[in-house]
Amino acid sequence: MTEYAVNFEPLGRRGKCQKDESLLACARRLGVGIASLCGSQGTCQCCKVQIVSGTASEPTSCELDGFSFQELKAGWRLACQTHPTSDCKISLPAESMTTTQRIQVEGLEVTVVPEPPVRTYCVKLATPSLSDLQADADRLLEALNQQHQLDCHRVDLELLRNLSTQLRSWNWECQASVRDDEVIALGLWPSQQLGLAIDLGTTKIAGYLVDLKNGQTLAVKGVMNPQISHGEDIISRIAGVINSPEQAWQLQKLTVEAINKLAVDLCAEVGASTEEIVEVVVVGNTAMHHLFLGLPVSQLVHSPFVPAVRQALDIKGRDLGLYIAPGAYVHLLPNIAGFVGADHVAMLLATEAPQAEGVTVALDIGTNTEVSLVKNGRITAVSCASGPAFEGGHIKHGMRAASGAIERLRIESDAIQYQTIDDAPPIGICGSGILDAIAQLYLADIIDESGRLKDGHHRVHSHDNQRQFVLVDEPAIVITQQDLRELQLAKAAIRTGIQVLLEANNCSESEINQMIIAGAFGSYISVPSAIAIGMLPSLPLECFRQVGNAAGMGAKMALISLSKRAEAQSIASQVHYIELANAPNFSQTFIQASYLGRYRLENGGRRKTK
Repeated sequence: MTEYAVNFEPLGRRGKCQKDESLLACARRLGVGIASLCGSQGTCQCCKVQIVSGTASEPTSCELDGFSFQELKAGWRLACQTHPTSDCKISLPAESMTTTQRIQVEGLEVTVVPEPPVRTYCVKLATPSLSDLQADADRLLEALNQQHQLDCHRVDLELLRNLSTQLRSWNWECQASVRDDEVIALGLWPSQQLGLAIDLGTTKIAGYLVDLKNGQTLAVKGVMNPQISHGEDIISRIAGVINSPEQAWQLQKLTVEAINKLAVDLCAEVGASTEEIVEVVVVGNTAMHHLFLGLPVSQLVHSPFVPAVRQALDIKGRDLGLYIAPGAYVHLLPNIAGFVGADHVAMLLATEAPQAEGVTVALDIGTNTEVSLVKNGRITAVSCASGPAFEGGHIKHGMRAASGAIERLRIESDAIQYQTIDDAPPIGICGSGILDAIAQLYLADIIDESGRLKDGHHRVHSHDNQRQFVLVDEPAIVITQQDLRELQLAKAAIRTGIQVLLEANNCSESEINQMIIAGAFGSYISVPSAIAIGMLPSLPLECFRQVGNAAGMGAKMALISLSKRAEAQSIASQVHYIELANAPNFSQTFIQASYLGRYRLENGGRRKTK
């Protein structure tokens, strides 16, 4: 089979690419992160690369539509559409890469009294003899139960395979880790008892290494979810699985490998071994939950959009491919609906929203935004398909939160003031900067309430029959009319979700006591900008709480405390889920919510406010 040498720069990653293999597929295989929102269909234009040397297949129709003649001549191509026809050197622009991005792991810490599902005990066993022929496992269980007044009946199978050798090497004294009525791990006394909490996000994975004995967080780290290479949004990944069932196994493998690597890195920070991890808690949206477990996902995208399973699960880590303590379990918090998962349950748990007095609205903003309204203990939830625009997707110069991304922006006396991540030279604009940009353009009367760029401003130009506003001259970073439309759709979805919940509970915006904003994007946005464009209701700023990665905090709480797990189960069972598209006045409300400015919505109508 013909193969060509491919060199991906500036990463310096080299490897062989088969004759009929796309550059994107080759990059995935070599571990090079290239953005792709559309599942290799060529429609999202995110996987732009430049062929610096070498030759490739003829441009496809997607590439002819997406690049000018000069760009194609300069070697610009879509990685998902291009096959090498010789040895090649490929240049990856920063906005096409999925690496070195800021990962949100911090969140609002909540003090929890340790009540771990796994407890450790020092056990001293009598030495076997000709007059005491008891089996080693029975000897362990009897000593454990007698010395600590337990009722333990089982020893994990993997432990049994090494039990006899270990007990003798430890001179019949050990530390036993017990979960319910089962011994799941053995070690020298005293050894650490570690837990791992995982927030399995669509874009990012956050990990928290915890000492289960005292609940202390020992190490924290975030990484990109490698599933991004198979589509940035959940729908693209599900579509890929439907079209190619073997892709489900690939996605599960990628997730497990990422969690295993995360566990190794976290343990290395504290001088521990991954075999000292005796319990794991994982939260994620319903699709991520199902892909992680290898469950079917096609029913999630077909009406009535039901999950394969809702209740909390306990699964042996080794059955999922995790390299932790031999008998350790993975606990997955319950899901709510097809597009409201355990991560939202964890967020509600961490923020204590269900116990709040009055009316509380809690949002976890992302590619899919989950919103709950709590009124007098009653919880109602919706899922909003807000899309990838606020993470830089479908935006001409959009990018995720990496070095050089514009994250804050102001227009002052016709001058553009901006701040980039790491104060690096600007190369694109990320979600928080995009939100600021549209708010500033509206407040400066450069766009009207319909989102249309007006004529007359020296920074408004036409390019390829489309208006655009120039934010940065060199390198050129612009906001196009199409970008504005994408942002309007994203913010309208969120505002519509909030309004549907208010009307379902016979509430008005003025009755909202607090609005909790969670998630990586929600942590960095300017609330005044979000209010200015009508993404959020016009409430006093003191009503808003930005709480960071509350889902990760909720996962930690469930890891530390059995009571918190029970509370999470109770929360999930209380939530009344509303399918957004079936809500009264949905279409009218969505249309009105796409307008910019401060306004009140009611029964599909819009009324301006100051």
